[in-house]
Amino acid sequence: MGTKELNIKNKKARFSYFLEDEYDAGIVLSGSEIKSIRAGKASIVEAFCVLIDHELWIRNMYVAPYKNASFNKHVPKADRKLLLNKKEITKIVKHLKVKGNSVVPLKLFLNQSNWLKIKIACAKGKKLHDKRDDLKARDDKREIDRAMKR
Repeated sequence: MGTKELNIKNKKARFSYFLEDEYDAGIVLSGSEIKSIRAGKASIVEAFCVLIDHELWIRNMYVAPYKNASFNKHVPKADRKLLLNKKEITKIVKHLKVKGNSVVPLKLFLNQSNWLKIKIACAKGKKLHDKRDDLKARDDKREIDRAMKR
């Protein structure tokens, strides 16, 4: 059985936040959750990370129910624990103490040994004018690329 490339990304994150430090974290899942995610039936667009008792949890991550699961099905939007080492958690705690900072998920992926990981980033929210500047820069770049083709 060949492995399929997992392509679950949070495209809004780079638009809505200034991303600083990035971390690869393990994630605690049940059997039906991992099967559903490997089938590509998950979303991290509305998800965010919270700190509870010096542990990092992902909240609002949607994992569709697995149709072939037995009687003990998982909750689609349950909180799921993220696995990081103490140094990384300490850095994230320092980052979260500043007002306006948060931790956002960027993408779900399988590493070389086929473990499911989630890439998270320490982020600072963008203001509306920052978002407009990004859109303008992207449009300008697109116009320049079109002109270069001609």
